[in-house]
Amino acid sequence: MLSAHYDSLLVAVSILVAVLASYTALDMAERINAAQEFGSRSWLVGGAIAMGIGIWSMHFIGMLAFRLPIDMGYDPLITVLSLLIAVSVSGFALWIVSRPELPLHRLLRSAVVLGIGIAAMHYTGMAAMLMAPGIVFDYWLFAASVLIAIVAAGAALWIAFRLRQNTPYVKLARGGAALVMGAAIAGMHYTGMAAASFPLGSVCLAVRDGVGPGWLAILIVVVTLAVLTIALLTSLLDARLESRTAKLARSLAEANEELTQLVLHDNLTKLPNRTLLDDRLNQAIHKASREGGHFALMFCDLDGFKAINDSLGHHVGDLMLVEVAQRISAVTRAQDTVARLGGDEFVIVVELKEPDDAMTVADKLVHIINEPFRIEQHELRVSASIGIAIYPEDGINRHDLVINADAAMYHTKRSGRNGYHFFKSSMNVNAHNQLQWLQDLRLALERKEFVLHYQPKFKSPNGPVQGAEALLRWQHPTHGLVGPDDFIALAERSGLIVPIGAWVLDEACRQMKLWFEMGHETWKIAVNLSALQFAQADLVELVKNTLTKHDLPARCLTLEVTESTAMQDAEASMKILQKISDLGVDISIDDFGTGYSSLLYLKRLPANELKIDRGFVRDLSDGNDDAAIVSAIVALGRTLNLRIVAEGVETTKQQTFLTSVGCDALQGYLMGRPMAVDKFNEAMAALKTSDVQ
Repeated sequence: MLSAHYDSLLVAVSILVAVLASYTALDMAERINAAQEFGSRSWLVGGAIAMGIGIWSMHFIGMLAFRLPIDMGYDPLITVLSLLIAVSVSGFALWIVSRPELPLHRLLRSAVVLGIGIAAMHYTGMAAMLMAPGIVFDYWLFAASVLIAIVAAGAALWIAFRLRQNTPYVKLARGGAALVMGAAIAGMHYTGMAAASFPLGSVCLAVRDGVGPGWLAILIVVVTLAVLTIALLTSLLDARLESRTAKLARSLAEANEELTQLVLHDNLTKLPNRTLLDDRLNQAIHKASREGGHFALMFCDLDGFKAINDSLGHHVGDLMLVEVAQRISAVTRAQDTVARLGGDEFVIVVELKEPDDAMTVADKLVHIINEPFRIEQHELRVSASIGIAIYPEDGINRHDLVINADAAMYHTKRSGRNGYHFFKSSMNVNAHNQLQWLQDLRLALERKEFVLHYQPKFKSPNGPVQGAEALLRWQHPTHGLVGPDDFIALAERSGLIVPIGAWVLDEACRQMKLWFEMGHETWKIAVNLSALQFAQADLVELVKNTLTKHDLPARCLTLEVTESTAMQDAEASMKILQKISDLGVDISIDDFGTGYSSLLYLKRLPANELKIDRGFVRDLSDGNDDAAIVSAIVALGRTLNLRIVAEGVETTKQQTFLTSVGCDALQGYLMGRPMAVDKFNEAMAALKTSDVQ
């Protein structure tokens, strides 16, 4: 037999290629498993080529490492056939491990097929040497090599199937598995080579027309390493792209979820908003209609919340709204819907067995909202006004239910608040009237329907005139001249009082400028500020700009603030009033005596005037309680160096008493009613004429 030996370097390279091919196969199995249908087929074809070339290269480099004392060559066609066998069995292996399951019977059958295929590739490659006489095989070693191939194939399939998922530490596990698989593949090859013997005098017939081993070894190593490296890099880049795509998909899903949350939920309380409420309400209508059931739609508005929000700030108000939302949610069930429409208005959709069951829920809501709130060291209280509409008794569609529940809620407010009322048909008329008045009120400014009437103020007891108070009237197109008692509350509730108040200030200053130019330079025009106006951040800037616009001296303007408004948040009020006072504008505390003033704060307010409420003046007579109160107010005002004005003077007896106790100015029907500006000018001209005579 011919003496044979191996090139150690090429043996080492062949084992390295086997390990690298094994790792590539494991990585390809993951890509095939993770890809979609078309991508999976592409990765299967590409993986079969890369893995087949790798296994075939290991075999061929091992063949090139084999040295005999004769010239060697390899038949090109048979060599290519061995390569095709390697690619085919690689494709079969990757297809097997890409299946959803790999039961034992399939694993065993596949291991036999794959092992025989690898052995066929090996012995076909050896046949490419075209030895004469033929190679003599040791049948025991031959059988051992085929058995090693089958066992190695089975182990490789099981490992690849187990490691195809991208789990923690999978890269490290694949590295270890690739070493085991590479060693098994190399073991099969070199066992098969050990089974071969070459008789003395053997020659290689492929030397003349075949491929020589010298340059072929270098070419195969370079090409194989390039193919495997490119395959691995492609897989790694695809895995990274897939990871980024998955991360982007997760981010997009989270963004969509967050966007859905923002679109369908109130940002402050996280309760459903109007959009989601409409959907839930439609669902409730369809369900109740289908099953012949009932549900209640409850409108809940907080009483006293606005005062807290205005006096302690929006931060405290927001915290209270969050806690109110939590309390309402705590007394409702999972199948009920609690929504916030905005401001301090909440809506609850409650499933009912019987219509009267709504009373139990409403009782719980009123009770739990009545309990004190502890917000940032403040103990605060509000109450709930609730209106209830029942499906289908009070409406069979969403529009009617909403309108009727809202009407019932406003009926609760008009009835004293802090409670609930079920809708009655009589409330609907009031609700529609309120809605019509609100729509008309929104257009009144645009249509210039507001006018100012002026009531003169006289120096006690009979004059001269010291100025006038501007009083708002609405020249309604159908209802005629409407007094403030009929629309101011609606304007405040809707927030329209702010632009209306700005118009009143502007118009009053414009008129005062005309009187100033007529020679009434000592007059003052008094303008009332509502609580909502007083809470506006730009109030001081509005007053300053209005005075500048009409070139009116600040001393000609008096702003009247009710005692209750000034005392809601005394510290904040002092800052605002001080800024207004710094402009040179007079401050009058209106309706004095009706609130609960702290004298400590009152003496610090930068006020110039106290105005005694008409309620004390109306029933004034010597010796009664009102007379004592008026006397005390005047004495207090004197002590604080404030002017004292009494309004509502209608009789000479009232005039005499108020003058006697020291009131500086009087205002009332006795001296002059509120009048349109032309009537006012005529009355003032008549007074001036009578004074001259």
